[in-house]
Amino acid sequence: MREIHVGEITRAVKDLAIRSNMELGEDVLKAFERGLEQEESPTGRDILKHLVENARIAREERIPMCQDTGLAVVFVEIGQEVHLVGGSLREAVEEGVRQGYQEGYLRKSVCHPFTRQNTGDNTPAIIHVELVSGDGLKLIFAPKGGGSENMSRVTMLTPAVGVQGVKEFVIQRVKEMGPNPCPPTIVGVGIGGTFEVAALLAKKSLLRPLGSENPDPELAPLEKEWIEEINRLGIGPQGLGGRITSLAVHINMMPCHIASLPVAVNIQCHAARHKETEL
Repeated sequence: MREIHVGEITRAVKDLAIRSNMELGEDVLKAFERGLEQEESPTGRDILKHLVENARIAREERIPMCQDTGLAVVFVEIGQEVHLVGGSLREAVEEGVRQGYQEGYLRKSVCHPFTRQNTGDNTPAIIHVELVSGDGLKLIFAPKGGGSENMSRVTMLTPAVGVQGVKEFVIQRVKEMGPNPCPPTIVGVGIGGTFEVAALLAKKSLLRPLGSENPDPELAPLEKEWIEEINRLGIGPQGLGGRITSLAVHINMMPCHIASLPVAVNIQCHAARHKETEL
């Protein structure tokens, strides 16, 4: 049994909150470069160049790459041989979010659903905990902006529609969202499970490095086919026309009930922010 003091979790979450908002991943920057090679629209190319420059300024000057510094979404993988001491996991994560958003001068965006009264410290966070084997603890911090989250959808399709029906739902969602989620986007798709699990599958798919191939041989060709169709829509960078509407389609799938076909589309804007660490 390995003991981990929750103070380590707080310090790690604080660091991840700040870094994820200021340091865009190399996989995303490389995706921008690939987009520049394919984009034919002069306006689209100019926008992609500005996104690269924006990321550089954020990283070097230690300022957020976007004014929407997101709702804190934290994935925790905790080994079954770990014993946390000094407090609770949730309290430790919340304190890390609180400190990170305060010390990093990050916008606090969490409010009451009806009164819209801001909580003042960007808590509560959204925390997903998974128990795994071993004595490690992994934290993934993924700030999620409101614009792209608003464009996301979950539906329960009729099983008879099959792969084609799922594809049509995904493409139509991207078409309807247009410029709203600050394209070029990453389109996360969750298929199967239940209503709530499909959404979680879609969100988790956004954590996969851009440019990586889906390890499931059934899904890899679907991702390639769907991204090609999406980029034929002509929405383009920032919705001003062009070939690069999305940088990638990522799909996660699991079995579901015989009567159901749950499908979720979780849209991620071009600021595909997430950082991780292991304790």
